[in-house]
Amino acid sequence: MTNENRLKPGPLDGIRVIEIAGIGPSPYAAMLLAELGADVVRVDRPGGAGLPHAPSDALNRSRPNLAIDLKHPRATDVLFRLVRHADVLIEGFRPGVAERLGIGPADCHAINPGLVYARMTGWGQDGPLAVRAGHDITYAALTGALHVSGGTDKPRQAANLIADFAGGSMFLVVGILAALLERSRSGAGQIVDAAMVDGAASLMTMLYGMHAHGVWRDEREANLVDGGAPFYDTYRCKDGKFVAVGAIEPQFFAQLLTGLDLEFDQFDRASWPAMRDAFKDTFAGRTRDEWARHFEGTDACVAPVLSLAEAPSHPHMAARGVFHQLADGYEPQVAPRFSRTPGRLPGSVRTVGQDSASVLAQAGFSPAEIEEMAREGVVHLARSS
Repeated sequence: MTNENRLKPGPLDGIRVIEIAGIGPSPYAAMLLAELGADVVRVDRPGGAGLPHAPSDALNRSRPNLAIDLKHPRATDVLFRLVRHADVLIEGFRPGVAERLGIGPADCHAINPGLVYARMTGWGQDGPLAVRAGHDITYAALTGALHVSGGTDKPRQAANLIADFAGGSMFLVVGILAALLERSRSGAGQIVDAAMVDGAASLMTMLYGMHAHGVWRDEREANLVDGGAPFYDTYRCKDGKFVAVGAIEPQFFAQLLTGLDLEFDQFDRASWPAMRDAFKDTFAGRTRDEWARHFEGTDACVAPVLSLAEAPSHPHMAARGVFHQLADGYEPQVAPRFSRTPGRLPGSVRTVGQDSASVLAQAGFSPAEIEEMAREGVVHLARSS
């Protein structure tokens, strides 16, 4: 991505998004939309809505922060002035909360019938668990996604990637983009009900299909891609670090065996225990990086398992510019990539209320109105902004 391209509008240029601050899936979705060129404003509560014990939430980057006390009697008037000219509103409250605040779908559609009102929850807007609390591990547990992750001894979550970000954020973004596309034909907005349980279940489509046809055992480490097959697993090396092996196809498996100087019948399950032991013993004879160099240039599908500190410096990651270096670490760049309208470079993480004055001024509020609302506690101004 050249500097010239970075200055061009992103593919979502001209789309205005209001993000009611939440944690996890909704801010990540809003960040993606912002870095794809949308004009996103994060509406935060005066005290912030970030994760506990997180001094700086990277998900809040790349968009201005307006702090409004949504419980204040005048708050809806302020928000509705933004809604009037918005294309999308994102909220992640429990069902019924937005309605009680007077900013639910009916309220907002009365102001702007073309608004895409996007709702992000764990359980969805209805159902017996709709108002219950939960987290990624909770939603993954009830969809079967957690059951297939981990080892024979116990299920293990893949951080909070399954339900929060894959099942939540990504499906929220897909829903928003689909609703915007449909609006271009109908002229009407609609509600997008994105639930993490729905998304996490959808991610399991292939495995549920395989299970229905009897080719996926309903147990961990008993299948082709869950660690059951020795040629799709991780192995400890001489230095205690790991390599990942993913040689499913016979031609790739053949290159793996050549590199390890071993002979096995790939799909003879009876030989898998002996194959796994041979792989363990062989990989333990060299360091992780020695094995990476050994298999470099082959299709054996052997890769070093890199840490968060190591991954950004890998030659492929560096060549593509997958990560952006910061003073104290790295951050991933926007994805996917576009030939004519590349996304924006990641912007700074904004503090609560840092952009209140400028956002309100752009929405047509006068300096006197902004100061009055600040005095009354309707909005919060971070004076250092």
